[in-house]
Amino acid sequence: MRHSILVAFAAVAAACGSAALAQTTLEKVKANGSISVAYRESSIPFSYLGADGQPTGFGWEICGKIVDEVKKATGRADLKVETQAVTSQNRIPLMQNGTIDIECGSTTNNSERAKQVAFAINYFYTGTRFLVKAGSPVKSVADLKGKKVVSTTGTTNYQVLRKVNAERGLGFDLIAAKDHADSALLVQSERADAFGMDDILLYGLRANATNPNELAIVGESIQVEPYAIMLRKDDPAFKKLVDDTLVALIKSGQFEALYKKWFQSPIPPKGINLNAPMSPELRDNLKLLSDKPAT
Repeated sequence: MRHSILVAFAAVAAACGSAALAQTTLEKVKANGSISVAYRESSIPFSYLGADGQPTGFGWEICGKIVDEVKKATGRADLKVETQAVTSQNRIPLMQNGTIDIECGSTTNNSERAKQVAFAINYFYTGTRFLVKAGSPVKSVADLKGKKVVSTTGTTNYQVLRKVNAERGLGFDLIAAKDHADSALLVQSERADAFGMDDILLYGLRANATNPNELAIVGESIQVEPYAIMLRKDDPAFKKLVDDTLVALIKSGQFEALYKKWFQSPIPPKGINLNAPMSPELRDNLKLLSDKPAT
């Protein structure tokens, strides 16, 4: 009997959940009078906690512009913004079950994830590049022949470098370090010639170094991947609102101003400048306005 009651309760709960998710995001937000905006706690400079413990960043500011448009679309000037911290592990499930309505962080838009969630127009591109000592002869992948190259264990970057090494017959010694800080330290202490990782993370590591001028980021990007705002799947009306907001920011010049603010100017909490120039891929997409995923 107890088992039957539990099964019945679960069925009712599932039905209620399905009914809630049957609403479009705009319908849900209008009915609830609130929108749940997800942030990352340390995804600098996209979405992270500032000195005041509140979310901030490039993606977070863009989310704020989107919320303004949601208020207009729903007629809810009193719309409440509920914030929700997410991680790499739980961000997609929380989007699928309706806990969060939008996520503006450093989420890669790829084909596998596109089976579970939707993505807006790509708003950043990153690829594997290399951190080296300033003045190093290493300027490209070809220069790694016979060198010592480090990457962080468990990352896609490590797998990419292993593949490139085999395919091009470069014969470099690929070392695995436990985290990004250890990888960078191997280069700084000259125990490795280069550290391969997402370029935006390398810019952050260089900016936080004791002497940033001692380090350089070199090489063409390998396996470039886009970051995009994440949304629920099969909700074309909300995706259009988000895409239209991004297009308006891009065409007005506000997007580029936000980029300069967060990637090429001192940012909180330490006033560090990442000095990360806009990639050719992102510049191209400001014209193409594509949401194409990485394969």
